[in-house]
Amino acid sequence: MYSFSTCWNSHRHTDGRAMLREIRDLGFDHAELSHGIRVSLMPGILEAVDAGEMKISSLHNFCPLPMGVTHAAPNLYQFSDERPRERELAIKHTLKTFEFASRVKASVVVLHLGSIEMKDYTGKLGEMLERGEKGSAKYEKLCAEISKVREVKKIKFVERTNDTLRKLLPEAEKRGLKLGCENRQALEEIPLESDFQFFFREFPSPNIVYWHDCGHAQIKENFGFIHHALHLESLAARLAGFHVHDVQFPARDHCAPGTGTIDYAALKPFVKPEHIKVFELSPSLPVEAVNCGIAHLKLILGNE
Repeated sequence: MYSFSTCWNSHRHTDGRAMLREIRDLGFDHAELSHGIRVSLMPGILEAVDAGEMKISSLHNFCPLPMGVTHAAPNLYQFSDERPRERELAIKHTLKTFEFASRVKASVVVLHLGSIEMKDYTGKLGEMLERGEKGSAKYEKLCAEISKVREVKKIKFVERTNDTLRKLLPEAEKRGLKLGCENRQALEEIPLESDFQFFFREFPSPNIVYWHDCGHAQIKENFGFIHHALHLESLAARLAGFHVHDVQFPARDHCAPGTGTIDYAALKPFVKPEHIKVFELSPSLPVEAVNCGIAHLKLILGNE
């Protein structure tokens, strides 16, 4: 199944039905409602879904946005936050996402799971990559420091994330929703790339699944923390879907497939027809670039 994320066009629309019709005009019968869906877009979305104009493959938490929030904010409240009130708000608005997902008959809710409080190593590494310093003694020293700091600091943040997810899981199971736990590009975000296997052993429920963001994984490969295809292969058994886009070195993502460095041919063995493949493209891309990216990816992965 191919789907198309509203992250590309939700900001341009005041009518949810018109937003989904624009995606339909690209040739899609499924859309992902991303984390920029304002409450005011909901009536039109429901009209389009009820009229059979568009099916909804998935929602990206938080969807709809909390009242008063008008811009995409997937990390507005974090499962890992040390403040109980913030975690309560994360649960409250995630449950609202579950409710909306059930209403539009989506099967998956994509989640960001939280982060470790630490300084911005991701930005620092990106700057060093741009200067061509990867492989230098300074770069390797910084990578070693990052790995050490993350391991030392992660325990409480991971525990809070897991506790929050356990509180949400019964409602997801009751509604028949899969929770797509997304790999992230920032080095402080969890699960850490080396911890996904432990995470899925902690959550054996079939309602907890892996959601592979191709751009985020490529950025982590560019940093030197994973091998993209091997990382995907290691989690194939729990894989439910993808965010597909491209990355222009070192870390500019949400580009049209074919305009960056992702080797989609190397990922193809792990992409199955039953997986949801969501184009998650930058709002800055014109329709012509979007169509070229769609055609490029389907040429490699096939039309299913």
